Amino acid sequence: MKFKMIHENYNVTDLDRSLSFYDQALGLKEKRRFTAEDGSFIIVYIGNEESEFELELTWLRDHPQPYDIGEKEFHLAFRTDDYAAAHELHERMGCICYENPSMGIYFIEDPDGYWLEIVPTR
Repeated sequence: MKFKMIHENYNVTDLDRSLSFYDQALGLKEKRRFTAEDGSFIIVYIGNEESEFELELTWLRDHPQPYDIGEKEFHLAFRTDDYAAAHELHERMGCICYENPSMGIYFIEDPDGYWLEIVPTR
């Protein structure tokens, strides 16, 4: 029996703000969208050509308050082929929330507080 990871879900409070962030910070574009007939939720899958894996962003109409994501002891990791340029972009965006130079990694934080690890190609 085999399993293939296909997506991870993050619930977001402002879908447009999140789509803009992921496009600017990581080059992730909308691949498809599902909107509930009653408008109660919107699900958008984003990704890029580097991987089949997708990030599912879910907006819930009846949940306008920030999500409690606990102690942020989880993250999604991205490998970049140009670590210096990525770091410079994220520095300009002001979204770097933690750096570990001895490990050669850093983390950025999305508008809802989710952490995303940035690692160089090794």
